[in-house]
Amino acid sequence: MNVAIFGLGYVGSVTAACLAQTGHRIVGVDHDEFKVESIRAGRSPFFEPGLDELIAGNRAAGRLTATTSAEEALAEAEAALVCVGTPSERNGNLSLDQLRRVVAGIAECLRKRPRPLILAIRSTVFPGTCEQVVIPEIAGCEGVTVVSNPEFLREGVAVKDFVEPGLVVVGGSDPASVRRIADLYESLPVKPCLVSLRTAEMIKYACNAFHAVKIAFANEVGALSDALQVDADEVMATLCTDDKLNTSAAYLKPGFAFGGSCLPKDLRALNYRARQLDVRVPMLESVLPANDAQLKRATDAVLDRKEARIGILGLAFKEDTDDLRESPVVSLLEQLIGKGRDIRIHDPCISIDGIYGANRNFILNAIPHIGRLMLPKAESVLEWAQCLVIAQKPSPDLVRLIVSSGLPVVNLVGSSARLAARLS
Repeated sequence: MNVAIFGLGYVGSVTAACLAQTGHRIVGVDHDEFKVESIRAGRSPFFEPGLDELIAGNRAAGRLTATTSAEEALAEAEAALVCVGTPSERNGNLSLDQLRRVVAGIAECLRKRPRPLILAIRSTVFPGTCEQVVIPEIAGCEGVTVVSNPEFLREGVAVKDFVEPGLVVVGGSDPASVRRIADLYESLPVKPCLVSLRTAEMIKYACNAFHAVKIAFANEVGALSDALQVDADEVMATLCTDDKLNTSAAYLKPGFAFGGSCLPKDLRALNYRARQLDVRVPMLESVLPANDAQLKRATDAVLDRKEARIGILGLAFKEDTDDLRESPVVSLLEQLIGKGRDIRIHDPCISIDGIYGANRNFILNAIPHIGRLMLPKAESVLEWAQCLVIAQKPSPDLVRLIVSSGLPVVNLVGSSARLAARLS
């Protein structure tokens, strides 16, 4: 494939050299003559392990060249990958100046000399940027489609990250263009994830934020372990051996607030001990407030409904248990009842007469008349309610009942898109 790559910084140069190595014909574009001349001379414009050799080899093989002319680069290009910087502004927003300038230049060339082109944005941009900035700029350029193809390269190991990727993402509304860009990476040992345009843009931010969260978490656990004279490396190394719950996809789904007898209690204990030891753990301190914020979002979503009779499906802190201790559903009910909402509840694992001890005391202290609100069958809730609130992951049978009821749904256990998929 003939590919023009705009921007010969770390991302652009590595992308250019690695794609050339897989057999594509690459023209790099940059207004910086030093970077262009470096590529032409067969060397990297900056130090990155393994990059000099790739550039030299592919330059000699005729698969890689560079220019300062966008028009020259686009003359034979079937795709253009934009790899320019999007640095922070003082207020924390992204600067899109370079992106706007490059896309405007591409559009000007294509208006002068129309040709089909897939314009792939590899720069890190906020969701909606392709729709709000890139697509309007190329309006009037016939045969041009836009996709998002975020990069996941770390400086120092960028070449290795490219040839041994953990993730390749391509997003867009034109399936043929998405597939064509995904095919650029077909020789790599990974199956590309083909998603929507905004999803692709958001995935990059989600990944980087998660990486930052992991580093901050490990550092705070390390600081607290040191203060307690515990080997922090041993703690984290052992934690990472659990690939069922720790280093896994477990819990990494949008949903309702957490609760139960362990997570809230243990977080409070950790934060208390850290304060005693005069160890600042701002990330761990923020987890319970973040959970409260999720509960408030859920409560507001239900209170925004105009229906008078609200059916709640689920009462325990998660499905397949009767444990009500610190269940976020109980907190939700307190808010709804306090606001005068008429409520009925069904939980397949809970009968008020069947629970005892701390579990029973917790719910009766929170909602003394809970027994009058509980219905033994989900069908009874659906017949009575004007709106349903899903507070636990529903079983397949319950999903079918929800579908047949035709009632409006507030889904608290996942994104609306995932619920729609389950209800379709």
